[in-house]
Amino acid sequence: MPHDSLQTLRRTLNDTILGSEQAADLLLTALLARGHALVTGPPGIGKTSLASTLAASLGGIFKRLQFTPDLLPSDIIGYNLYRQQNGEFEFVPGPVFSNLLLADEINRASPRTQSALLESMNERQVSIDGETKELPDPFLVVATQNNTSSTGTFPLPEPQLDRFLLSIPMALPSEDCQLDILKLHSNEALCQDDVPRILHLVDLIALQEQVTKLPISDNLQRYLLALCQSARSLAGQDHVVSVRGTLALQAAARAYALLDGQAAVHPDHLQAVFPHVLRHRLLTEDTLDPDPILDAALNQTPVP
Repeated sequence: MPHDSLQTLRRTLNDTILGSEQAADLLLTALLARGHALVTGPPGIGKTSLASTLAASLGGIFKRLQFTPDLLPSDIIGYNLYRQQNGEFEFVPGPVFSNLLLADEINRASPRTQSALLESMNERQVSIDGETKELPDPFLVVATQNNTSSTGTFPLPEPQLDRFLLSIPMALPSEDCQLDILKLHSNEALCQDDVPRILHLVDLIALQEQVTKLPISDNLQRYLLALCQSARSLAGQDHVVSVRGTLALQAAARAYALLDGQAAVHPDHLQAVFPHVLRHRLLTEDTLDPDPILDAALNQTPVP
């Protein structure tokens, strides 16, 4: 059953990347909602390993691309190569033609290269030399971003950030968890084992369809809108949460409810995903930390 496989995948991510239970749940939420995820945090805490483990567990096509300042748009989407032998152009697909694309350190590429991902993330297609090419289904971008150093980086523009369904923070785990990680990786044979394929793509697509049909009441939708309006008021800017942001919040809440094994969306599902849907969208002019604003919005908005 797809639901059983989903819970097995959830346990596998938690067992493989210790101390990342919340990040794993949010990454699965983005996957179920057919959204993209931006994973932020210091280097060396498992951001790349989490995405790689998810990709291996799903099967399908997995591509990893290290973003650097000299990366070109054609390195992402592909290009047409002229074959002199037959006098024709042959399309060479880029790594974006995959089921899961890991965009490592996305903010180290130039804005021009970052924008090459916009069409693929939003439309699930690319346009090359006037020809449109569809991307595989399902398609998920997991981008990582080092938030401890801004040297040699290019901030993601607002339209790019808006294409990410969730912002997933990862931090250094506790000392006890670090000890468990040392013990886990002291077994060389264990570290070399391949991650089994757990959730087949056809089952994943079926789960994604279930997410779109999961009931959400009128009262809960009004609560959703009230949360977003509270965030706008507290930030002092009406444009920080767009209609796309409210739709993203509803999609994420539905996916989180399905992951939680529920037949409908409840207020706690909305509350769980609310900060992660809006954190990267809440761009304040004075660059204040958005988390206190989001916490205040949750505390001040009456729960139905």
